[in-house]
Amino acid sequence: MSLDRRSVLRGAAATGAGFAAVGAMPSLAQATPEAEPAARPFATHRPFPPLMDDPKGLLALPPGFKYTIVTQAGQTKLKSGHPTPELHDGTAVFSAGGKQYTLIQNHEIGAASALGVPQIPGTVYDEGVGTAGGCTVISVDRDGTNHGEWVGISGTLTNCAGGPTPWGTWMTCEETEKKANGTTILKDHGYVFEVWGDGKTAHPVPLKALGRYAHEALAIDRDKQHIYLSEDASGPNGSFYRWTAPAGYRLGKDSWKDLQATSFGTLEAMAILNDDGKPIPDVAYLTSAQLLRPFRVAWVPVPDRDAVTVSTRKQFTDGQVTRGKKFEGVYGTHDGVYVVNSFAKIGTTDIPADGVPHEGMVWFYNYKSATIQLVTYFPANPAADKGATARYDDFNFDAPDNVTVTPWGSLVLAEDGLASSHVLSATPGGPAYAIARNMLNDSEFTGPTFSEDGKVLFVNIQTPGITLAITGPWRDYLG
Repeated sequence: MSLDRRSVLRGAAATGAGFAAVGAMPSLAQATPEAEPAARPFATHRPFPPLMDDPKGLLALPPGFKYTIVTQAGQTKLKSGHPTPELHDGTAVFSAGGKQYTLIQNHEIGAASALGVPQIPGTVYDEGVGTAGGCTVISVDRDGTNHGEWVGISGTLTNCAGGPTPWGTWMTCEETEKKANGTTILKDHGYVFEVWGDGKTAHPVPLKALGRYAHEALAIDRDKQHIYLSEDASGPNGSFYRWTAPAGYRLGKDSWKDLQATSFGTLEAMAILNDDGKPIPDVAYLTSAQLLRPFRVAWVPVPDRDAVTVSTRKQFTDGQVTRGKKFEGVYGTHDGVYVVNSFAKIGTTDIPADGVPHEGMVWFYNYKSATIQLVTYFPANPAADKGATARYDDFNFDAPDNVTVTPWGSLVLAEDGLASSHVLSATPGGPAYAIARNMLNDSEFTGPTFSEDGKVLFVNIQTPGITLAITGPWRDYLG
């Protein structure tokens, strides 16, 4: 989250309710020849038309598209009778047969809250934190009708993003490093947990093999041997990690039992190598001049992945790995994994003093070549320093956060930036188009995820917590 970046701009954002221009961003080009294939050439991708204001003041969409509210914090109800929790974040959608889907959704709540995730017996990790973070599961149909919502896991903290597994579960990530204090927190936090959507299965145990740090998101590779994980942290900036299974092991539906062991497999941090073979200290040393250039990657073992005395990212010396401000969304394809850096500003702990400020980066790591490429770049926005005097039209698209790949191979990015937030469609080799705008407030969008059949885009407005099902002629523009 970066609501602090927008808090001084509430008035400016409100003046932009009628803004409907498509906007532009640097091209998101094909990462490598082996990258995710498209259903057809991207050159025939049709631009989305300008957004139309919503008379209800909630969501601006292109003509021909509509939305349905699936859940709303404090308004809809869980099967237990509790109100829907607040602060919706990372979300995955699974087919439940026919026109039915199952959503598993994070709630990024860091302390006991009146609209926290209720602690349902069998789902609780840490009883001490009360009604805080966790995940809910939602049964929904193609029209966005809610057929029931229940708790998948509770007693966790700051559940930010995560990633779906090939066997149909969700791995939820705690974006925190809080340790047990014997009173309000009875167990250490900063782990990944696996969540099932069947309403029957719950194993609220930390997957310690994946490390303890401020997790953001993750993706499992096609061979089920690696998990790629991002860290959203500062002072120093976080890293991008890779977990590797023991030789001959393949991840599957029972792997949660093995992943509980801290020493199971190996956990390493990414080092992007320059021509001299030395790690680039921070991604902020790279700019649009490096677009599409493949950099070799090395992986550096994490000394103490449970961070018993020293935070995971602080166990590396400067220059040993490549750090990045706000490693955020992660999404895996058949051939590689996308990872996002949201923004970085000079004058804080965001980036090195001799680095380059930016308003977002999208990377693609190629499994086969073990290289990473910068595939889009948002240059620094001078309006970021204008504070309350900034005007809405000072801003372009900025601060990509969550990312997903559509059924047609293009990307959908959720903004967590300045002024109004958008959901963006980005195509390799082409521009980005706004496909939705938050008209309710200045909250970020979170958890964009397409149904496998391409019929529905589910997305959340994080604050207060609204899940939306957007339908329309998606194939006409993305297919």
